[in-house]
Amino acid sequence: MSEVVPLNLNEAGTVRRRGCAVVGVAVVIGAAIGGMVGLVGGQLAGLITAAAVMIALLALTWLSGRRRLWLEGTTLVAKTVGRKTVDLRHADRLELVVTDVRGTRTIGLLVARRGKSINLPVAVYAGTGGRELGILMLRRLADALATSENTSGLVFSELLVAQLRAEAKGDPAAERPLYRLASLAPSGRLAQRLKTDAVTRFVASLD
Repeated sequence: MSEVVPLNLNEAGTVRRRGCAVVGVAVVIGAAIGGMVGLVGGQLAGLITAAAVMIALLALTWLSGRRRLWLEGTTLVAKTVGRKTVDLRHADRLELVVTDVRGTRTIGLLVARRGKSINLPVAVYAGTGGRELGILMLRRLADALATSENTSGLVFSELLVAQLRAEAKGDPAAERPLYRLASLAPSGRLAQRLKTDAVTRFVASLD
């Protein structure tokens, strides 16, 4: 039986704090949109709109909080309501994606095969600090990527190994490969894929 390795970046406390913040945002946005609709369509229409917006935002947050990711051998598994799997050995696409939301950058691995895709966050940074997947998680992920038939697999595996070396040496977050790579992405874009050739050159330049 293959070893199961959880790949969850967010800690329980972080998820709870984010959930509380989203509830507040949902109430504010719902009230604002409901107020505008109420001015045109009346109080009842405004209340219905506000409730609908709040429920939709809270439902999305609930689904996001239920999402779990793990590795079974070389198979990446994502579960929210349903279950989705992609075997890294046979992935059609392997890409790095950087999202930038209010100065917080998340670097993730996008894997896809036969129409199924999974985005796996591996690190999130704000300022000069952040959170990264644990040592065991990165090691197992690097091993799985190294077996991929996709040529990008070995490049990303070497990137994660370099990240592990930097952590072992005690390098601060701002000097680790994942942080440096995330910082290379232009700001002002919500999400962007990093070009494979640029990632390859970056990995080749690492010690």
